[in-house]
Amino acid sequence: MKILMIGDVVGNGGRRIFKENVPRLRRELGLSAVIVNAENCAAGSGITAALADEFFASGADAITLGDHTWGQKEFSGQVARLKNLVRPANFPPGAPGAGWCVVNAPVCRFAVLNLQGRVFMNPVDCPFRTADAALKAIPKDVPVFVDFHAEATSEKITLAYYLDGRVTAVAGTHTHVQTSDAQVLPNGTAYLSDLGMTGPYMSSIGRDLKPVLQKFTTGVPARFDVAAGPCVLEGAVITFDPSTKRASAVETLRIREPRPEGCVNPIAQ
Repeated sequence: MKILMIGDVVGNGGRRIFKENVPRLRRELGLSAVIVNAENCAAGSGITAALADEFFASGADAITLGDHTWGQKEFSGQVARLKNLVRPANFPPGAPGAGWCVVNAPVCRFAVLNLQGRVFMNPVDCPFRTADAALKAIPKDVPVFVDFHAEATSEKITLAYYLDGRVTAVAGTHTHVQTSDAQVLPNGTAYLSDLGMTGPYMSSIGRDLKPVLQKFTTGVPARFDVAAGPCVLEGAVITFDPSTKRASAVETLRIREPRPEGCVNPIAQ
């Protein structure tokens, strides 16, 4: 079976390219399910219940989040009703929502576990101990797909080896830059340091370049709006055996829209 995991969706452009391509990808690649990180889908920060429903209607079977989970103020009151949507399981106790879920897709049953890193990130509980606790609670007969929303590649690869053989896949999100280290670890866990980004690519990881440049060159804070322009959809397809829960392959995927004719450097505009 094959499951596609899609990297951070950024803004309206990211949502659009997801809707335009995921139904086709499901057919052409013979996908059993789709997992998408959508923590930046609402104007670049957070998600709403209405947008989550749009993703499910467009072909997502599960949604993961990250450090911008609460970017939309109304979402904390909505998250509990959203089935198959998870926020990092190592958020502090008392945070609304679930950190893992079991998805009953039409052709397979699997679990999704969301974790957040601690290196160069806001304080959260230990992702390693949280993973141990979650795996004790998740049914033993289902393959487990982990979205590790983290900054440091060292933390990501260490967690992957720590979970090797206990989960089917560990895929990183958060940096918005797809990595080239797709591999199946010795005990059958598929790994990729970062799935990449689904959103406007003539940008600074999805944001308008001009205010980002201003912040870097002057130190003066600026509002980082989502960039305009052509988009990319990035992720990885994990092939696995549901009976053994072991992965046999992981392949990166990228769909990049062409730049319009006459397109110029956004900073020069």
